Amino acid sequence: MAVPISNVTRRTVYAPSGAGGAGPYSFTFEILANTDIAVFKDDVLLTLTTHYTVTINANGTGSVTITATGLALSPTSPTQYAIVGNRTISRTTDFTTGGDFFANTLNDELDSQTIFAQQNSEGLQRALSAPQTDPTTINMVLPLASLRANKTLGFDATGNPTLAETLGTNRGNWAASTVYYVRDIAKDTTTNNIFQVITAHTSSGSQPITTNADSAKWTLLVDAASATTSATAAAASASAASTSASNASTSASNASTSATTATTQATNAASSATSANTAKVAAEAARDSALAAYDNFDDRYLGPYASNPTLDNDGNTLLAGSLYFNTVVPEMRLWTGSIWVAAYVSGTGFLSSSNNLSELTATASTARSNLGLAIGTNVQAWDTDLDTWATKTAPSGTVVGTTDTQTLTNKTLTSPTVTNEFVTTIRETVTISATAATGTINFDASTQVVLYYTTNASGNFTVNFRGTSGISLNTLMSTGQSLSATFLVTNGSTAYYNSVVQVDGSTVTPKWQGGTAPTSGNASSIDSYTYVIIKTGSAAFTVLASVTKFA
Repeated sequence: MAVPISNVTRRTVYAPSGAGGAGPYSFTFEILANTDIAVFKDDVLLTLTTHYTVTINANGTGSVTITATGLALSPTSPTQYAIVGNRTISRTTDFTTGGDFFANTLNDELDSQTIFAQQNSEGLQRALSAPQTDPTTINMVLPLASLRANKTLGFDATGNPTLAETLGTNRGNWAASTVYYVRDIAKDTTTNNIFQVITAHTSSGSQPITTNADSAKWTLLVDAASATTSATAAAASASAASTSASNASTSASNASTSATTATTQATNAASSATSANTAKVAAEAARDSALAAYDNFDDRYLGPYASNPTLDNDGNTLLAGSLYFNTVVPEMRLWTGSIWVAAYVSGTGFLSSSNNLSELTATASTARSNLGLAIGTNVQAWDTDLDTWATKTAPSGTVVGTTDTQTLTNKTLTSPTVTNEFVTTIRETVTISATAATGTINFDASTQVVLYYTTNASGNFTVNFRGTSGISLNTLMSTGQSLSATFLVTNGSTAYYNSVVQVDGSTVTPKWQGGTAPTSGNASSIDSYTYVIIKTGSAAFTVLASVTKFA
C-alpha cells in the first residue's frame, strides 16, 4: 500500500482514555502494515492481536485499541500508552536487470526507506549526543566496558568522555595488600581514628596510618584520640563541679530547715488572725444580706392601701411586678410598669375543664353556631355512609368519569392499551449537539430518540446504547421488546463512520441493511444511522442497522 510519508515524529504517547482505558489511540504517522508499530503499556511491550488491534486508515494513519487481555495485563492502572514506529528494517524486493519495474513496488520500497530513516531519527533524538556546533575533533566514543566498570563518567579538558574516579565505599578496618580507591573510608584499629583515601593505592606496611609510608594518601576524618582526651577532661571537670555543688546544697539545706521552722510559727499566728477576721466578715455579710432581702421584699410588696400608690415604701419609683392590697374594693393589685391591674380574677362565668363543656347543655345549638359548627350549615350530621367512605382511598389529581373527556398533557401512560383509536401526530425527542463524532458516543435511550451531531466528525466512532448513565438498556427493556434510534452524523471533507456498535458497553455485531457493514462515511454530508434494537434475552440483543446519505 503506497501512501505519502509525512514529516512527523514516529512516536506518540497518550494517557489512558476511552472505555476502561481501551482507547482508541490514534497515530498520525503513516504505516504500511499493522506490524509496523510497537505499543508499550508504561514500560511493558504489548503483543499485536493478543493485547491490541490496529486500524489503518486509507491515508496510512490509524489507531490502536487495547483488548480486554491487554487491559488485564499488569500494570492494570498504567500512566500512559506509547505508540512507536517499529517496521522491521529489511528489503523484501530486488530489482534485476531487464526484470519487472512496477511503480507500486518502487513506491513501497521508497516508503519503507523513508520510514526507516524516520525511525532512526526518532531514536537518535532520545540518545546522548554532542551539539552540531562542537569542534570536529570531539570523539564521543566511550572507553571499553572493562575499563569503565565501577567508574563514573566524566569529560576531559577538551570535552571528550573520560573515566572519573572509582566510587568510594566504607572498607571497614584497614588492612595491608588491599586496593583502596579515592573516597574509600577505613578505620585505624590502633588509634580508632577514621581516614578517607585521597589517592588510590595498594596498601602496605602496618598501622598506625599516620606513620605508614602511604600516610600522605589518606586524610583524617575523625580524630578519636583527641576526642577521647577532651571527653576525659570534661568528665573530670564535671565531677569536681558536682562535688562543689553537693557541698553547697548541704549548707543550703541546713539553712532552709531553720527558716522553715520560723516560717511555720509565723504561719500559725497568721492563720489565727485570719480565722478571726473571716468570722467577722461572715457575720457582717449575713447582716447585710438580711437587710437587703427585707428591703427587696418591701419594694415588691407594699402592703395595704386605700388607693393606688405612686411610689414604693422608700419613696422610689415603682418596680414592675410590685403588689399591694386595695382595702376599698377589696382586691390584690399588680403594677405592670404603667398601670395597676387586678392580680387575679374571679372564676364566675368561666367554663371548667373538669366539666367537659357540660355547662353549655342548655344553649348547645347557640354555642355550635357561635363556634361556626352549625349542623346542616357548617358541618354534616353523622350518617352510616360516612363510615363506609372513610375506608376508601381518594384518587390523586383530577378525577375523570367513565363518560368524561380529558386532554392528556405532560402525562405518562404506563403499559397503556389503546383500542380502535387513531394517533394523528407523534413527536419524538431530538438531542442537537455541536459535537464532533469520535471515540465512544453514549446514546441514552431514556432521554432521546434522535441524536444529531452538527460539528464535522473527527474520527471513526463507537455508538454505545444504554438507558441512562445510571440505568442499563438491559434493565430498561424486557425480553420481546424493541426500540428504534437514529444518530445523525455531520461529515466534512474527510468522512468518518460508525465502526463499532455496543449495548451497555458490550460490542454487538449489527445486521446491516444490504448485508455489508459500512467501511467509510460520506464526505460533506449528513449520514443518518438508523438502529432497531431487539431484546432477545437477558443482556442479549439483535441490532438491525442502516445508513443513508443526506446532502
